Amino acid sequence: MNKLLHTPLTVHNVELANRLVMPPMATGKTPDGTAQDDLLAYYDARSKGGCIGLIVIEHAYISPEGKAHEGQLSVSRDTDIPGLTRLVETIHKNNTRVIAQINHAGSAAMEEITGYPAISASVTAQPEYARKSEKPVREMTADDMHTVAKKFAEAALRVKEAGFDGVEIHAAHGYLLDQFYSPLGNKRADAYGGDLDGRIHLLLDVIRAVREAVGADYLVALRLGASDYTESGATIDDAVYACKKFEKAGVDLLDISGGFNGFTVKNRKGPGFFADASSAIREAVHVPVILTGGVTKANEAEALLEEGAADLIGVGRAIFKDADWAKKEMEE
Repeated sequence: MNKLLHTPLTVHNVELANRLVMPPMATGKTPDGTAQDDLLAYYDARSKGGCIGLIVIEHAYISPEGKAHEGQLSVSRDTDIPGLTRLVETIHKNNTRVIAQINHAGSAAMEEITGYPAISASVTAQPEYARKSEKPVREMTADDMHTVAKKFAEAALRVKEAGFDGVEIHAAHGYLLDQFYSPLGNKRADAYGGDLDGRIHLLLDVIRAVREAVGADYLVALRLGASDYTESGATIDDAVYACKKFEKAGVDLLDISGGFNGFTVKNRKGPGFFADASSAIREAVHVPVILTGGVTKANEAEALLEEGAADLIGVGRAIFKDADWAKKEMEE
């Protein structure tokens, strides 16, 4: 048996039965943004048996102009709460913990979908992974940034009201908060750009706003695109420094993934694409760390736990493709 993988863990005040995480993966199953039967059935199938310690729901947009794609889940309206509550109840009845990931796409949003001009840290050419539209991007003003922090906080409060065990702020994969964090996307000359302290300014504003909204006892996680693995991009050293700041600001759980490079690292195969980043961060902070990327077997997850790469291991595509993956792998 994979001993570490089966070991329970308490994150803030949330008790997890084991160290296996189903990370957020977009399904496109919400045509109007609300959680309905098709989405509930998808998560019901994967949480049955309680074999996954924690599910992080696919990214939900905090405001209409921050919508990333058609069929994306919404947490931008109070009317979203009943559907989200049903989703939580579906997963909880299967003895599985669940948190919601909230997001603003920034320049990765398309005006053709949202009806709004895209906004970002800077009017710069975003890497192809992050930018899917040819329409111009507007550089955010101080009022825009205040509004975004407020929208994140309002969305987090809806997540709490729906009964989720926690909320995760999305700052990875080339979306808005990653666009501020990464020097590839942030060319600002004001207090929200320049050095790393400037580039994480908005992220800290969002963390503090969310923490104030949900209170001290609620689990707040953050998914960080730790490194861009690209020349002139964000580095692992940046991530270590930033994560110490995030922890101090009120983050209880760090979920480590890619930045403008996306979900993978070029020319890097096998389990644990981001293990170099997660290991360095784990050594520097006092909160648990999640590592996702390339894991397809329970023994691979166990090996990453044993080597200290993370405290929790996410398994994405294998669970996405096979609803019974966790049951089969965890019970073998």
